Amino acid sequence: MQPSIPDKIISAGNAIERISSEKTREELIFLINELINKDFQSLIQLLYRIDVNEKKIRFFLEENLHKDSADVITDLIIERQLQKIESRKKYSRNNDVTNDEEKW
Repeated sequence: MQPSIPDKIISAGNAIERISSEKTREELIFLINELINKDFQSLIQLLYRIDVNEKKIRFFLEENLHKDSADVITDLIIERQLQKIESRKKYSRNNDVTNDEEKW
């Protein structure tokens, strides 16, 4: 069974550090456009799942009327995924520096 478009987007977003960001961005734009045109409800669910702020999406779409919606949404997805990666690194480092006495 072939992965769904939302699953492909999640996978590409999670791989953002491992592969060319421009290549990933172009792939995400294509997939987001597919969802906009064919399954908008899945796009909404995906954005909720990735945890992209709805107000932020609306603001950036309104501020970038001259830009393709898929470009704007893709940039917000990438930004959110990079925030998650940084957060994981930060908390991972905090766990690494604790000494043995602090571990349970």
